[in-house]
Amino acid sequence: MRRDKKRSRKRVCSFCVDKIERVDYKDVARLRRYISERGKILPRRISGNCAHHQRQVTTAIKRARALALLPYTVE
Repeated sequence: MRRDKKRSRKRVCSFCVDKIERVDYKDVARLRRYISERGKILPRRISGNCAHHQRQVTTAIKRARALALLPYTVE
């Protein structure tokens, strides 16, 4: 049985490419890219982040939400 698989290129972590050590919660423009239209945090398989930076993105988004830099939900 022959299976035709779609080979898509693996997404690379944008933080590793830019050589960013720590994800800053004050960088709202960068963090908005990792939030869906509904206000949810995008998972790693969609965003393409590595595990280390995905954990930092999650905590940075939660801190930015607590300080009212990012919304919890979208109106």
